[in-house]
Amino acid sequence: MTSPAPPRPLRLGTRGSPLALTQARMVIAALRAAHGWDEAAVEIVAIRTSGDRIQDRALAEVGGKALWTKELDRALIDGDIDFAVHSMKDVETIRPAEIAIAAMLPRADVRDRLIGAASIAALPAGARVGTSSPRRSAQVRRARPDAEIVLFRGNVDTRLAKLAAGEAEATLLAGAGLDRLGRGDIGHSIPTEEMLPAPAQGAVGIEALAARTDMGALLGAIDDATTNACVSAERALLAALGADCRSPVAALAIRSGAGLHLRAEILTEDGGECRSGEALLLQTSDAAALAHRLLDGAPPRLRALFTGA
Repeated sequence: MTSPAPPRPLRLGTRGSPLALTQARMVIAALRAAHGWDEAAVEIVAIRTSGDRIQDRALAEVGGKALWTKELDRALIDGDIDFAVHSMKDVETIRPAEIAIAAMLPRADVRDRLIGAASIAALPAGARVGTSSPRRSAQVRRARPDAEIVLFRGNVDTRLAKLAAGEAEATLLAGAGLDRLGRGDIGHSIPTEEMLPAPAQGAVGIEALAARTDMGALLGAIDDATTNACVSAERALLAALGADCRSPVAALAIRSGAGLHLRAEILTEDGGECRSGEALLLQTSDAAALAHRLLDGAPPRLRALFTGA
């Protein structure tokens, strides 16, 4: 389908990291293919977020996932950009009412990739594993209680440099991000049966002002319905759990017949307590029932990490 080119270049807001810029270019390529636009139809506006500036502390200590989105949200609301691109796993569960998730690109590899060892089991005794993710930390500790978690923040190259400098024996990165950066040959993919990924991992989302129906229509043309449904179910689970960036949660939904098969687990920070479950969903909102089932059967120490308890 060909749509008239916009009267002025549309401004796509993004973080300025190499991965974020790559994902922005993916969005532009999808829009050009869908609408028959030329290269001048969309321009990238790189915005430095608080999450990019603050690298020495865990997100939970300095504001959570909003550190990745608040500057882009402000730019949208102020009219400085027309739409914004995000890694969906970095987007808070509850979004401002003025902003709508207008589209998601087809989901990429959802698995984590371990760099520094062939598997979690193959890590040396007492290995230091670099990550800033409460979910990855808890899963590693559950599988390997002898492992030590050290804080790794920063973009892919920064984390790999920390590993090369000997700050840890291994680190975990999202396979989708490595693939998008042309680094698909790095590390070993961990099966989802062994390490369930973060909700929305591997998905790229595009947001616009809810009132901008013109942008909503343009972006709707590049929405992947299956990705949107699966990620929406995973985010509905997070909402029902009352999870935040401190809460170790893993979830993955896949299309199954007329519905979605959703697997999920919640853990304590040290991995000592874990509750897992699965459900067949006929609609996205059904994810709440699985969340409540996980919480209902959880020991008090685990339940205390979730406001939905």
